[in-house]
Amino acid sequence: MRNPIAALSVSALLLCPVAALAQEGDAEAGATVFKKCTACHVVDKDQNRVGPSLQNIIGRTAGTHPKFRYSPAMVKAGEEGLVWDEAALRDYLRDPRAMIKGTKMVFPGLKEEEDLTNVIAFLKQHSQ
Repeated sequence: MRNPIAALSVSALLLCPVAALAQEGDAEAGATVFKKCTACHVVDKDQNRVGPSLQNIIGRTAGTHPKFRYSPAMVKAGEEGLVWDEAALRDYLRDPRAMIKGTKMVFPGLKEEEDLTNVIAFLKQHSQ
């Protein structure tokens, strides 16, 4: 007779790689999501627009891109240690004004987890 607990454990192990891949996101789908951001941001070059360039955003301290005038709230967040990693980007992109009260970013946020995961995968491609 098979052990049902062992069978469940093996099933869980087999599904783990799938879950990990799901967290990685689809950069191509993220490029489509990023179109919502292109009125203010670029990611493929180091050029500020209404918002700062998002090229190499992963690992950057908040409020520090050269020659961009950030809100005092964003500068303060960076001074207090906010660095744009995947978790911080997810929180910010979900609801920018809730995370950093006083941010100049008027974007209401991305509400779908899949969109967040995919746009972060896209940003990671431009943060190498």
